[in-house]
Amino acid sequence: MVKKSNKNEKEKKELKNTKNVKDTKKSKDKKVVKKDTKKAVKVKKKPFAEFRSEFSKIKWPSKKEMVKYSIATIVFVVFFALFFFAVQSLMSLLLRVL
Repeated sequence: MVKKSNKNEKEKKELKNTKNVKDTKKSKDKKVVKKDTKKAVKVKKKPFAEFRSEFSKIKWPSKKEMVKYSIATIVFVVFFALFFFAVQSLMSLLLRVL
């Protein structure tokens, strides 16, 4: 019997806690409003707080990775420049012959 009463008391406390504080809602102007049974509390967010938190999650490439990516980009651009030059040259030769 003692164990059941302890469980009931815990459940009652949890119910009281959930009744006192309702869900947090965000309004259009980015203000966070927490509703309590006694009073409403408005909390303003800092303008760049979200930006800073997202910016801190960025994984910046190392110097070795940057060199590798830069070389790959330059090779890619040169390859396609030569490819399109060759295609244009072949087309102009074909048009001259015909």
